Amino acid sequence: MPHNVSLIALIAAGLGLAMLLGLIASRLRVPPLVGYLLAGVMIGPGTPGFVADVALAGQLAEIGVMLLMFGVGLHFSLDDLLAVRKIAAPGAVVQIAAATVLGGAAAVSWGWPVGEAVVFGLALSVASTVVLLRALESKGILDSTNGRIAVGWLVVEDLAMVLVLVLLPALAPLLGGNDAAPAADASTLALTVGITFAKVAAFIATMLVVGRRAFPRLLWLVARTGSRELFTLCVVAAAVGVAYASALLFDVSFALGAFFAGMMMRESEFSHRAAEDSLPLRDAFSVLFFVSVGMLFDPAVLMESPLKVLVVVAIILIGKTLAAVALVLAFRYPLNTALTVGASLAQIGEFSFILAGLGQALGLMSAEGQNLILAGAIITIALNAALFAAIEPAQVWARAHSAWARRLDLRDDPLAALPMTTDRKLLSGQVVVVGFGRIGKHIASVLEERHIHYIIADSNREVVEAVRRSGKPAVSGDASDPIVLVQAHITKAAMLVVTIPDPIASRQMVDIARKLNPHIETVLRADTEDGAELLRRDKMGEVFVGEQELARGMARYISGRLAVREG
Repeated sequence: MPHNVSLIALIAAGLGLAMLLGLIASRLRVPPLVGYLLAGVMIGPGTPGFVADVALAGQLAEIGVMLLMFGVGLHFSLDDLLAVRKIAAPGAVVQIAAATVLGGAAAVSWGWPVGEAVVFGLALSVASTVVLLRALESKGILDSTNGRIAVGWLVVEDLAMVLVLVLLPALAPLLGGNDAAPAADASTLALTVGITFAKVAAFIATMLVVGRRAFPRLLWLVARTGSRELFTLCVVAAAVGVAYASALLFDVSFALGAFFAGMMMRESEFSHRAAEDSLPLRDAFSVLFFVSVGMLFDPAVLMESPLKVLVVVAIILIGKTLAAVALVLAFRYPLNTALTVGASLAQIGEFSFILAGLGQALGLMSAEGQNLILAGAIITIALNAALFAAIEPAQVWARAHSAWARRLDLRDDPLAALPMTTDRKLLSGQVVVVGFGRIGKHIASVLEERHIHYIIADSNREVVEAVRRSGKPAVSGDASDPIVLVQAHITKAAMLVVTIPDPIASRQMVDIARKLNPHIETVLRADTEDGAELLRRDKMGEVFVGEQELARGMARYISGRLAVREG
């Protein structure tokens, strides 16, 4: 047997130790990912004993990022991305700028050169793809408005970092880096920026024109073979292959390439099966991502520079969070959305490591700076789950103790209330539909066909704007807030229909609606039979589960067809 089996040793030691420490962390009521990080620290070069191959771990982690972003793309349409562009694009740019200024100012105060301060600040500004997705999935809000805003924000951050990674070598001499390359003049920089934008545009155009047709067709051809393993192989090959080709041909990140591949494959009727088949691999490789992050960490930095580590953690956890929360509130989104997006971005990860590595190669980043970035990543990733858990208590406390917090959803927002010109006949006996996603749109179309009046309530302002432009009444805000339902005229409504699969929020909406309108009927959506049973047991209303209703519809069709034949 050959002795050089570093890949097998890494997978065996990494996954085995991650499972053990993750189990211990879970028993201690700590997120399992803390155990995965500690597993990486234990097999990394910063601690004595067995040392795994750090380079191999990084490549395995990249595969995990590709598969995760591919899975997100399978549930994220281009329309979803465009629906949050007005907040995701400016929000991400301003937040990157704010975090860069905070990080750069801290670095300058420590006596670091300006060039290193800029790179250090940029490294603290970009969130981790894997951590954000795991957090949203664990909370069950990846497909919600809040989740879409966070993912859209992440896509813009990725695009911004692609531009930074391309421009940094050209700017290195101006920032005080290595003198091997000549300083770039204005025309060279403009050409570099133009080429980068052209490549990104060509990548997006290729995916929209070619990928949108080729990927669904490919899945259909493979599915026709009836081979499950061939179908799974096709999904994984598409995710990794497109991500690699995108990086090679268009200089975009692996994550961005995989995300767009998933979005294009979403057009296929087999997209749900593709997501299910790739799930075990996504989970396994995402664990290896956390292990690889832990391997890069040198615990000695905690003893050598504890105050600097605290400053870095404060910038990521507090500075970035407050900046994101303020930006989301400035765009007139609810407090819950602001807190969710803020918590989603309060960590750093893979792009930070790539940027730090490039900065070191260009002479713009010291070993101390890289260690501080790694320390900040480890600590904020470990604390991110706790930050998410604190969202709901923080929101409840703020609304209970602050009239300003209670008014945030409605402050000077023209979309928070119906226009005065709204026909009063539409505001009595109507159906209030909460959530205007795929299900909400189908319900609304049926109501229109039957000439039944309805009012839409949705927390996505862009969605509400689009509904109003179509001439239909809609209000913006979180419908678990009584004021939003009041603005939807719930007191005179005949029925409340909740299309979002959040049992806690649904329960709150029903309680509010029944207090304001004791005779109102309620229809709710649940994603699981367990969740539906809890709502039914508490007599929250008529509850529908997607798979159950699909089975009933198919059974009705089968029965009808057989009855026709027998007749």
